[in-house]
Amino acid sequence: MMTRYLFPALLGLVGCAILISLGLWQLRRMDWKEGVLDQIQAQIDAPAIPLPQSVDPSMKYMPVTISGTTTGDEIDILSGTKEHGGGYQIVSRFITDDGRAIMVDRGFVPQEDRYVERGPTRLTIRGNLHWPDEKGGSTPDPNLSENIWFARDVPAMASQLDTLPILVVASVVEGDAQGVEPIPVSIQGIPNNHLSYAVQWFMIAAVWAGMTLALIWRIRQRRY
Repeated sequence: MMTRYLFPALLGLVGCAILISLGLWQLRRMDWKEGVLDQIQAQIDAPAIPLPQSVDPSMKYMPVTISGTTTGDEIDILSGTKEHGGGYQIVSRFITDDGRAIMVDRGFVPQEDRYVERGPTRLTIRGNLHWPDEKGGSTPDPNLSENIWFARDVPAMASQLDTLPILVVASVVEGDAQGVEPIPVSIQGIPNNHLSYAVQWFMIAAVWAGMTLALIWRIRQRRY
């Protein structure tokens, strides 16, 4: 009797409908995230303005220009690039021409250049305000005795360098860069995994459908 197949068929259809709807929701989330990333990229690429007098995290990604002098004080953050392998990002204490002490992420140096002398130097910098969200529950605390940090943490770095909690990530540096290669702010590090999540839901839906058909086949076989 057909009623024998009703419950497994209904279970299969409902399960597939839920799983497919989750996959479609992830595709909509992907479109939304791509729109957000486009907005962030537009903010990053906007014309730079002089560093405002009042700065707060709502200005994240704002392009700014600053002129002033590094003090020689820096924080070394464990990092790496495809081109140079392991090394450090250099965050320097920076005194602007109007007297504010801020931080500048000047960019990357290879491992062998970590201890190269980087004394005070005058620089004009174009970059972006940034408050990176890099420190997680598993991130080690900085090794202050060795000046090795494992994430950019704006409040903690500002306390260590005695600056305002303002970080400018350099994209263009005029003056003696002292061998530090800028790593501009980029959307590449912002995750957008919604397509892979959607594919996973669709694959689970396909497996669910296959299991439903197998169950119906086994019920049919028991009739004979």
